[in-house]
Amino acid sequence: MFGEISPDVGEIDEAALQEQMELDPDATLCTVARMTTATDETLRALARQLAGQLFLDLAREQPPRGRGIGRMTRQRYRPDADIDIDGSIDVLVDATATRSAVEVEDLRVQAWSAPSTSWCLLVDRSGSMNGQPVAAAAMAAAAVVQRAEGECAVLSFGRDVVACTAMWEHHEPADVIDRVLALNGHGTTDVAGALRAAQAQQMTASAQRRVTILLSDCRATEPGDVVAAARTLDELVIVAPEGDSVEAAALAERVGARWTTAAGPATVVAALHRVLDRS
Repeated sequence: MFGEISPDVGEIDEAALQEQMELDPDATLCTVARMTTATDETLRALARQLAGQLFLDLAREQPPRGRGIGRMTRQRYRPDADIDIDGSIDVLVDATATRSAVEVEDLRVQAWSAPSTSWCLLVDRSGSMNGQPVAAAAMAAAAVVQRAEGECAVLSFGRDVVACTAMWEHHEPADVIDRVLALNGHGTTDVAGALRAAQAQQMTASAQRRVTILLSDCRATEPGDVVAAARTLDELVIVAPEGDSVEAAALAERVGARWTTAAGPATVVAALHRVLDRS
């Protein structure tokens, strides 16, 4: 497949890439992920630029079904909403009494307000990150940054935790994906430490809803109380590899988390929708 996508040194055939995506999306995404670490500098740069756009485009093709339940709130004036008479009465009375014009910025309206959400994605990098695992992680990161409207963190973990982007930072979506694709897998798995790091990130958020996504088989090889760490989180969802989900299912049952599996990178977005868009 590499030869079809990159027929000559330092080149990428985008038409061939599209054809391979239609034939075998998982294998193609894995190949693109490997190309981002190619020894050829020109090919590596092209692959990194292409990968960011490719993963984001795939995430956009499957938009979330909803963003939560909204409610009517009193807000500053906006032309597409109805005037809130009760909230604007003092301004209207004063303007009438003084025969002066009403300043629109002093008026209030009633409009729908969706609940804000902060997102923290935890990517397990304790095993090999060559090919499918790193492509799945990049796909999850693309889906999360597409949903995020503000506060978002993407952390990778093995024995320690590394931030691809922290809650208080701002990076362009393609930059976040590039950082995920650069991850190297190694070491043991500190699931409890990762969950505690997610809680620390979420504590800095101002959002009403705080969602943590754990992309892992949840097989801890470092000491720590995983269940206690998971229970500190407002809302935890788990996406485990298909065929390797026993520990993930057990953790989800103990802490009341929603969970699902993904067969490969191309199914990650749909898997996230299954656990995030439930009513």
